[in-house]
Amino acid sequence: MPYVSNSETDFREMLKTIGVKNFDELIADIPWELRYKGQIELKEALSELESRKALEILAGQNKTYVSFLGGGVYDHYVPAVVSDIASRPEFYTSYTPYQPEVSQGNLQTMYEFQSMVSELTEMDVTNASMYDGGTALAEAILLATHHTRKYKILMPDTVNWRYRQIVDTYTANMDIEIVTLAHRDFTVDPHSLAENFDDSVAAIVIQHPNYFGFLEDMEAILKLRSEQKTLLIQVYDPISLGLLQTPGGFGADIAVAEGQVLGNPQNYGGPFIGLFSTKLNLVRKMPGRLSGVTTDSAGRRGFVMTLQTREQHIRREKATSNICTNSGLLAVTAAVYLSLLGKKGIKQVANLSLQKAHYLADQLTQISGVSLASSRPFFKEFTLELPLPAGTIIQKAQQENFFAGIGLRRLDHPQHLLLAVTEKRTKDELDAFASVFKEIIA
Repeated sequence: MPYVSNSETDFREMLKTIGVKNFDELIADIPWELRYKGQIELKEALSELESRKALEILAGQNKTYVSFLGGGVYDHYVPAVVSDIASRPEFYTSYTPYQPEVSQGNLQTMYEFQSMVSELTEMDVTNASMYDGGTALAEAILLATHHTRKYKILMPDTVNWRYRQIVDTYTANMDIEIVTLAHRDFTVDPHSLAENFDDSVAAIVIQHPNYFGFLEDMEAILKLRSEQKTLLIQVYDPISLGLLQTPGGFGADIAVAEGQVLGNPQNYGGPFIGLFSTKLNLVRKMPGRLSGVTTDSAGRRGFVMTLQTREQHIRREKATSNICTNSGLLAVTAAVYLSLLGKKGIKQVANLSLQKAHYLADQLTQISGVSLASSRPFFKEFTLELPLPAGTIIQKAQQENFFAGIGLRRLDHPQHLLLAVTEKRTKDELDAFASVFKEIIA
C-alpha cells in the first residue's frame, strides 16, 4: 500500500525542525498589513490521469491569434530540429565554460556561433552574445566613447525606443551626452544629423531597417560620416541580411542586433540574445567574451576562452564592461538555426517576409484613409497612417483573433500603426486580416 502523508502532522514536524512554534512565527518578518487574511480554498489533490484531463480542458479554452506584432520581437518559424538539438542536456543544463578541458562542446558551439554571425554581418569579429539588442547597443556606445575619448553620441529617434531607454539607463551617471534627433518622414533627417556633427561626436547610431520598418538613406549617412571621420554603430535585423547590404558592407565599426529572430521563440518578451560585432581594431575593447580555437601541447585542435573583459577576470581599470555572462542557450539555438538554414535559407525567409509584407501593405493602403507613413522602402515591417486612433484598430481586431500590430501613441503618433509580417503568414491570413481591417475602418 502506497504511503499517504498526514499533511498536518508533517507540517508541525517541519516547523519543529526549523525551530519555530507555529506558522505565524515562521512569517513574523512579513508586516501584518501585507499578509493575506482570508482562507485559501484548495481543492482536493488530483491523480495524474485526472490532472491531465483537467489541463486538456483548460488548454481547450486557449485562443489562437494571427500576429502582426513586431517592434523588435518577431513571429518567425522555428524548425522542430532547432529546439530538439538545443534542448540536449549537454547544452540545456550547462553554464559558462570556465574550465575548457570539460567544456569543449560548449566552447566549440560558441565559436561556431561567433563565426556564423561574423559571416552573416561581414564583420571581423563577434562576441559570444549579450543579454539582448538593447544592452548590445548600450555596450556599443560605451565602447565608442572609450575608444575615441569623446563623449557625444548622435542617435535618431528612429532607433527602437526601448533600446534608447536602456542606453539612457546605462549612461545616466556618466559624462556621455546622447543627442536624440527627430525623424523626418519616419526616417533619419540628414540635415539634422549634419547640424549636430562636431569634433566631440564619438559615434552615430543608425537602425536600418529602422524601428518604423523603413530603410534609411544609408548613402547620405555614410557620406556625412566619412566626412566627419566618426564611428558608425549600426542596429540591424539579422533576417534582413538575406537581402540587404550588411553592416560590414556599409563599413560599420560596430554592428548590434536582437538575435531572437534566429530560431528563438518570442518567449513572452524574453529572454533574448544580443548580437555584437566589430572591426578587428576594436576587439580588445569588446564587452563580454570570445571563444577561440587553438592547439594543445600535442598539436590537437581545441577551444578556449580567448577574451574576457569584465573586472572579475582582469584588472579593474582595464575592464570594458560589467556584462557577466552571455545568453548561452539562445546562442546555441541561433547557431543551430543558422547552420540549418544556411545562406539560401536565410535569403528565402527574408524574401518571403518582404513579399508578404508588401502584399499586405498594398491591400491595406487601398482602404480609404489608410496610407503608408513614409515614402521610403521597407523590408518586413511598415507603419501606417490611419483615419482613427490605432488603439481602436488593435482592440477590435483582437476580438476577431488578430494581433493587429503596435500603436505608436507612446511616440506621439496616436493614429499610426506598426505592423510586421513574417514568412509564417499565409495568403488566407493576410486576406482575412485586410477584410477585418476594412470593416473596422468603415
